[in-house]
Amino acid sequence: MSYFDAVYMDHELSPRAKMVCMYLRDRANREGESWYAIGTIASDLGLSRSTVKRALGDLVRQGRVEKQPRYRKNGGCTSNLSVIHISEP
Repeated sequence: MSYFDAVYMDHELSPRAKMVCMYLRDRANREGESWYAIGTIASDLGLSRSTVKRALGDLVRQGRVEKQPRYRKNGGCTSNLSVIHISEP
């Protein structure tokens, strides 16, 4: 089963979570890491920031995405690192 099939056929994922999951996977590096900010994801997908936050929360709760906070040198927050945990065969 391909990565896409696994996401499409997962009936536990909401449509918004599937959309955000596919976006993150499409823009991830070889290690499954993506650094896109919520505002960027929302803008690119035509969703509200709140919808993207809910989708990410769903994906994190289901263990499909790991969210790791990132910080600037001065201690300020920057975009989170998202690691996708759905692998291709």
